[in-house]
Amino acid sequence: MIPVIQERIDKLSEICSRYKVRRLFIFGSAAEDRFDPAKSGLDFLVEFQSLSPSTHSDNYFGLLEDLERLFGLPVDLLEPDTIRNPFLRKKIEESQSVIYDQALLGTITLEILTWSLIP
Repeated sequence: MIPVIQERIDKLSEICSRYKVRRLFIFGSAAEDRFDPAKSGLDFLVEFQSLSPSTHSDNYFGLLEDLERLFGLPVDLLEPDTIRNPFLRKKIEESQSVIYDQALLGTITLEILTWSLIP
């Protein structure tokens, strides 16, 4: 994971939780270690939890704004269902890395709580 994301991972998790993100992936130059903050933006693929259409819209644009504010860089935010170009889809699938997974975080939290309760 590139430093600009790693340094802000706790804040990123808070933002994802606030906007009901199920999973967030990084792809493109930032996922392939070709990232240059002077020339590159950040490319994210987002999967939201089940939301009403109006809440989905609010959460999408809120997430986009908060990601740009958090990183101070241009952000492209895509959703899987909106990617129609098969070449782009393949490129994303080849380079994507999960940086937030709500289900995994719940599992980790549960394991930590269970572990701490057992003497």
